[in-house]
Amino acid sequence: MPQNAKPPVKLSLPLEYQQDIFNEIRSEDELLVLARGLGLIRVVTNLLHSYDAAGNNLIIVVGADERENGWIGEALAEHAAISRSPMAQGLSQVNTDAMTVGMREKMYSQGGIFSITSRILVVDLLSKLLNPETITGLVVLHAERIVATSIEAFIIRIYRQMNKAGFLKAFSDNPEPFTTGFSPLATMMRNLFLRKPSLWPRFHVTVAKSLEGRKKAEVIELEVPMSDNMKDIQNAILECVEVSISELRKAGTGIELDDWTLDSALHRTFDVIIRRQLDPMWHRVSYRTRQIVNDLTVLRSILHALLTFDAVSFNKYLDTILAAHQPPPGSNRQNQSPWLFLDSANTIFETAKRRVYTGKPIEGGAPTASETILDSLRPVLEEQPKWAVIAEVLDEIERDAYFNPVSHDDSNGTILMMCSDQSTCRQLREYLQNMHIRPLKLDESIDVDRDDDSDSKPSAKFMMRKKLRNYLDWKKDFARVSASLFTENQKALNGYTDQSGATGYKGKGPPNKRRRVRGGSAAAAGGGRSVNSTLQIAEEKASQVATLMAEIQPTDADAVQKDEVTVDSLENMEDFYELYEMQDLVVIHPYDGDQDEHILEEVRPRYVIMYEPDAAFIRRVEVYRSSHDNRNIRVYFMYYGGSVEEQRYLSTVRKEKDAFTRLIKERAVITSMSFQDGPPSNAVQSMSITMGTEGLVSDPQEHFLRTINTRIAGGGRLAATAEPPRVVVDVREFRSSLPSLLHGNSMVVIPCMLTVGDYVISPNICIERKSVRDLISSFKSGRLFAQAETMLQHYKSPMLLIEFDQNKAFTLDPFADAHSSTSSLSTAQNPSDLQSKLVLLTLAFPRLKVIWSSSPYETAKIFEELKKLQEEPDPVKAVQVGLVAGEEPGDQSFNQTPQEMLRAVPGVTGKNYQRLTLEVGTLQEVANMTEEELDPLVGKEAGRQVWKFFNRSLFED
Repeated sequence: MPQNAKPPVKLSLPLEYQQDIFNEIRSEDELLVLARGLGLIRVVTNLLHSYDAAGNNLIIVVGADERENGWIGEALAEHAAISRSPMAQGLSQVNTDAMTVGMREKMYSQGGIFSITSRILVVDLLSKLLNPETITGLVVLHAERIVATSIEAFIIRIYRQMNKAGFLKAFSDNPEPFTTGFSPLATMMRNLFLRKPSLWPRFHVTVAKSLEGRKKAEVIELEVPMSDNMKDIQNAILECVEVSISELRKAGTGIELDDWTLDSALHRTFDVIIRRQLDPMWHRVSYRTRQIVNDLTVLRSILHALLTFDAVSFNKYLDTILAAHQPPPGSNRQNQSPWLFLDSANTIFETAKRRVYTGKPIEGGAPTASETILDSLRPVLEEQPKWAVIAEVLDEIERDAYFNPVSHDDSNGTILMMCSDQSTCRQLREYLQNMHIRPLKLDESIDVDRDDDSDSKPSAKFMMRKKLRNYLDWKKDFARVSASLFTENQKALNGYTDQSGATGYKGKGPPNKRRRVRGGSAAAAGGGRSVNSTLQIAEEKASQVATLMAEIQPTDADAVQKDEVTVDSLENMEDFYELYEMQDLVVIHPYDGDQDEHILEEVRPRYVIMYEPDAAFIRRVEVYRSSHDNRNIRVYFMYYGGSVEEQRYLSTVRKEKDAFTRLIKERAVITSMSFQDGPPSNAVQSMSITMGTEGLVSDPQEHFLRTINTRIAGGGRLAATAEPPRVVVDVREFRSSLPSLLHGNSMVVIPCMLTVGDYVISPNICIERKSVRDLISSFKSGRLFAQAETMLQHYKSPMLLIEFDQNKAFTLDPFADAHSSTSSLSTAQNPSDLQSKLVLLTLAFPRLKVIWSSSPYETAKIFEELKKLQEEPDPVKAVQVGLVAGEEPGDQSFNQTPQEMLRAVPGVTGKNYQRLTLEVGTLQEVANMTEEELDPLVGKEAGRQVWKFFNRSLFED
């Protein structure tokens, strides 16, 4: 069916901009970049349905995750039911589940729409199990993730090399990645082998016209002021962030620092960006700089927790952060995180504790007595300001429903509350469940207004008292565990003498402190509290706060709550079952991308409460309201005024707008460059030189020179072959980018299930590829020694390739000192000394060659050099190497996860793991087998190691 043919099906695209996008993307190949929240998945499903209803098509969907496959499958089934198309087959998924080669081949021959995982698809294309020439078209989702070394780019290259007639369409709703780097849009178009980008931001004329008509949603903006304590904590955190950024600037890392500002620190990817820039020089970065980079992540998490956690949970979270930042026993690091010793850090911990309870410590008696007695200790339990606003909004909705009981539209009376994550959902559910509970007995120390108005006002006091009881129980256990874990460290810290000569308390700390104060002699010389006493404030003994337990004991009001607010736990379904009316429901749901569109369509809410701002969801509400004439909706948009929550929301909207603006400008530059040398008829040809598919065809003479085999054969003559060089690759290696780069260097990549090695580049050369992380784990499990042994048995030139990440430093950690290196060589008891283990490996296998590669690009060049004087490998022989006589090669069903877990078990080698997978059905069966049952499969010694691994006690040394 031609691309520009009108689809004979009914589409579910009610808005004008959706119809324009569909007609444009249906008629030609292009990259569609749509603003978040404007319904990208709806456009994709309608496009797929138009091909599905036509029949006789083989469409491949690339890049969809499991949830998106579910949405697309449901949408296609719904479209087929509405249009009653007899040709529609729906969506078929091909993943790592048990699916044999024959099953996949039969499915491909029948046609339809397939969503295939990238690793399976690339192998099927290379092995011709799926002939690229039979594919009608390729639909690529999440185009922003495709880079030159990605497996999806590999798939597109294979498809375009073998199929010039099929269509190719790419989709994305994330414009920011298209604006990083030099000429990013042109680079992305080259990776996608597309010529035309289509940009649809929110400020597009057609989009604005569709969403800003007469059918607009009613939006009520609620700016909630933060409490004074929350403002103090937020300002203190921001000050710590600013100081940390300034310390990074002083470190002189030599990288671009213009974007390292406090405003950019509010963005969610700020710490990731900093770490990515420092990765290439991470081995030269000082310990203090690394510490500050990690501190930025911690500070941003505290900032997020301040606005989402309740006061008790936030204080508990700070306790865990302090425990995590204590130096481990035996550590010689004298400097903890620098931000912990700032005055603003002192403010964070003091204010967080003051939100939960208050009380002044009074020293009494000798230090050997009860160390500190807390006087006038009382719970405060500050509530989140948004909770009271939520109660007011629900009361307003209830009054509105009372005065307008009859619905005049197609909406339900359901209240939909949207928040950031599941933990916030649980918090709101608990608040709604307990906000009307009134304890019947209260301690006199808790000041409660007894008049009727107070009793009728919603409150979180009951919920917070319960949280405080749980926190104090946790605090006692946490203090006991912390004391046992850090006893050695405390002894070292108590005898510390700082560099200025001021000596702290030795042997035993001061009576009002558990830990010493660093950085000032005045704090160490006297018994008073220092301004930098953050750690002492947060490390109070559990016995000091245990007196609160008497004041917050549970009362007889646990079962008393308002009948109008109940939480259905669905635990008594067998005894009682009832369908609730939609107008009686309050649905609490986290923001979940495209799933939010389905929530709106299914729930059809009349009221939406946005507990936290989200730009994409606002647009989904606009699309939902504009798509339905008979559905009214009221949105309560809540945010903390003057908070980082508001600034983050505004920054997100601004970044997306700036990204689209840059994309529009770059597209204009590309178009102008295309037209400057000739008329419009030559423009497409000019662009195709840069971004088209013609670049795939290399020069014939260069292609011939590449195929000259220069090895000396017999009489010393040069042999020229018509075949390009080929490499046999293990199917598990297609998760890396190396096979794609080998294919890009005009090598034929042959995927096989190899028993020995990862790459076979000649009959004599076998290469085992390891990243640094894989190398460490292989040494730890002993698997690398078994792999080296099998390669030495079957190949003349076995090689170990250690490949580093392209964006990280090409170096290992520095060698240890001579004493530790000698010790590790003699006893081999230092698991962290990677260099020593490499020395042991080369000593054990002298014929094993070690190749160091700085990136996959360099690895491809190394392979090209190694193949120059060698014969081409035989895939059949490479597969049979290492197999027992009469044993068949492993089935390429690609259910590889259990097999890879099995290969990591000590005692399982390349020789015996194939037999285990054939004789035993699951990994659980292997774990439950005895030594006698394992003996005939893997041998006595290997069986003992396997059994010991699965039956080792967790507390065994």
